[in-house]
Amino acid sequence: MKDLKFEIQNNEFVKLLLKSIGDGIFVLDPEGTIIAWNPAMEKIAGFSFNEIKGRSCKILNFNQCFDKDCPTGLKDCGILKYEKVDPTECLLTHKNGHVLSVTKNARVIKNKQNKIIGIVEAVTDLTALKNARLKMEEATRRLGELNRLGGIIAKSQVMQNVFTFIKASAASDTTILIQGESGTGKELVAGAIHSIGERRDKPFIIINCSALSESLLESELFGHVKGAFTGASQNRVGRFEQADGGTLFLDEIGEISPYIQVKLLRVLQQKEIERVGESRKRKIDIRIITATNKDLKFQVDSGHFREDLYYRLKVFPIYLPPLRDRKEDIPLLLNHFIKINNKSIIKKVKGIEKPALKAFMDYSWPGNIRELANAIEHAFVLCSGRQIDLDDLPIEIREPNTISRPLEKKRTFDNEKSIQTISPLTQKKLIELLHDCNWNKAEVARRTGLSRASIWKYMKKWAIPQKSPEN
Repeated sequence: MKDLKFEIQNNEFVKLLLKSIGDGIFVLDPEGTIIAWNPAMEKIAGFSFNEIKGRSCKILNFNQCFDKDCPTGLKDCGILKYEKVDPTECLLTHKNGHVLSVTKNARVIKNKQNKIIGIVEAVTDLTALKNARLKMEEATRRLGELNRLGGIIAKSQVMQNVFTFIKASAASDTTILIQGESGTGKELVAGAIHSIGERRDKPFIIINCSALSESLLESELFGHVKGAFTGASQNRVGRFEQADGGTLFLDEIGEISPYIQVKLLRVLQQKEIERVGESRKRKIDIRIITATNKDLKFQVDSGHFREDLYYRLKVFPIYLPPLRDRKEDIPLLLNHFIKINNKSIIKKVKGIEKPALKAFMDYSWPGNIRELANAIEHAFVLCSGRQIDLDDLPIEIREPNTISRPLEKKRTFDNEKSIQTISPLTQKKLIELLHDCNWNKAEVARRTGLSRASIWKYMKKWAIPQKSPEN
């Protein structure tokens, strides 16, 4: 015992060695008394050698060396029994009382007679590593936020601006108008705003304003009482009341009639509704988010939309750029839709061949993200390998110059007027478009520049079936 202590304290090489090691090193005699303590250990634990020498390492209050707290004496420690402690993450109590995360390993020292004459322990401070790990986790979390918010996947700068607007708008109950072409993800934005706002635990109710006639939309929104009209056999709660405390998302707000516009304006002003067929006023506490693929300012200027309602709705406008203006997001979106299809289809596609990826990047995407999702689904049907190839893509993406769209439309959402090149819609042309679009009336509406409600009315006028006769 005395030989080890003497050797450590009087051997210049040993002292130089201890001083040069970056990790904390201390040595115990067989009784558990500290006989050596290097400068790195002083820095980690806060004790100088003069303060710590002759004392037990119990003062450091190590824990979890042998899956238990630091014992009162060396005999109960386990080091004499196991003769080593492999690198183990544990806690150490600093001189000032705060706790440090460290890794510790230990070995017994034996003489030539195989007798234990001491114990050497090494300690590594994990504080810097822990901080670096936390920063990395935070960076990873933030990266996830930057690339994905409420199901919206993007890394482009224009979409980062949208994310900023979403986060800002979520902090208040301001009425929001989301503007963008069909297929850009307006409903996802509305859902994201609700999901991170204070109303996230309350209902999120969605209604498409173009899918219903004026009378049906009024009843759907406001509800009705029994006997209010033919077929009203019982009281019905409307969407405004269903959304009480939460959020009501009105999609395609530009399609509502002047009568519904007046009623909606009254709701925004008075925060109360009346069911159809009764005069009782009912208070509601909701946030209203609206969306449109139309230029509402042009609608106002042309007399089709109330100016006072327009300004009530666009207190906080959010514009969603078309996919052609954020093409750096396409690889992210492709990966996302491949994962979705892999879950629902037996095939396990790993990625996209370069020619196919180039075709995706070169295409103008008039149908935006919805069209991209459909293109991947189409590719999964044809794909026979592990990679989507050019031949697996829809022909309009493979050969965009050979497909002439019947109608083209350019939209803007500021003070410019929408520019449309529209040929008169005939019964024959509508049937052709329905066939081309697989009876997708939203796609037909997009191609013609008309609303889905208008397409529905034309179909009814010309007795065109709502579903393909082939189905």
